[in-house]
Amino acid sequence: MPDMYATQALTHLVPLAAEELDKNKVTPGVLGFLVFAALAVGVWALMKSMNRHMGRVNFEEAPDPAAAAEPVGDGASSPRK
Repeated sequence: MPDMYATQALTHLVPLAAEELDKNKVTPGVLGFLVFAALAVGVWALMKSMNRHMGRVNFEEAPDPAAAAEPVGDGASSPRK
């Protein structure tokens, strides 16, 4: 039965909130700005960290030892099957 009492209490409070709410003056407020600023700082920190880690990556490939053992040719003298 406690659920029914909570539901009745909420249904009585909803019309009161609807009367006080002015749709032209609704703003996210200070809390919304702080959340947005925290997300922006987090994204900036992640991008800075990613750039630092990508700068440390070495993209030079080691030569393949199997390819060095085979003679390099233009393919004209190799027999076709």
